Amino acid sequence: MDRSEGVNNRWPGGAVRSPSHPVRRLLAGASVTDMDITTPPSTAASPAATTGTPAVADAPRWPYAGHGQQTLLWASVLITVGAFLPWLMTGVGTFTGMRGAGSWTVFAGVIGLGVSLVRSRRVVLAHAIGIAAIAIVLPGWQLIHTISLVGFRGWLPGIGLIMTLGGGIVIAGAAREIHADR
Repeated sequence: MDRSEGVNNRWPGGAVRSPSHPVRRLLAGASVTDMDITTPPSTAASPAATTGTPAVADAPRWPYAGHGQQTLLWASVLITVGAFLPWLMTGVGTFTGMRGAGSWTVFAGVIGLGVSLVRSRRVVLAHAIGIAAIAIVLPGWQLIHTISLVGFRGWLPGIGLIMTLGGGIVIAGAAREIHADR
C-alpha cells in the first residue's frame, strides 16, 4: 500500500478517497473557476427530457410508497400511538386502550407500518381494509358499550380513542385510494 492509499485516505467502507474530487480540491485551496466540473452521466439531460416525453426510471424507488401507502404509514402511527393513550376519561381516572381493545389496535398499527412499504398493491389493499376495520370497529364498539353502560354522563372520550378511530377512518380512505389506483 503506497502513501496515497493510507489509512487517512479511506472511507469507513474501505473505498479509497479521491484526491481529485471537487470538494477535496476546493478544501485544498483551488478556486471554482479553475475546476472542470461536469455533470455526471446519471444526472445528464436525457433525450427524453429534451423531447418532452416522460423519462423512465432506471431503478425502482425504495422504499416504495405509492398512492395511499404513505397515508397508510402515517395513519398506522396514529393508531399505534393512540392505543397507549387514554381512551376514556372519568371522574375515577383515565383508562388506556391497552386495558381493552387497544392491544388489538396496536398489533394492527404495527402491521400497517410494515405493510405500507410493500410493493404488491393487492397485499397492501387487503391489509389496509383489515386494519381499517379493526381501527374503526373496536373504538366504535368501545363507545357504544360505554354509552350502553352509563349513558352520556360522567365520562369523555380520550385522545387515544379519537386518534385510533380517526386513524382507522384515514386508512379506510387510503384503502379506497389504493383500490382506485390499482
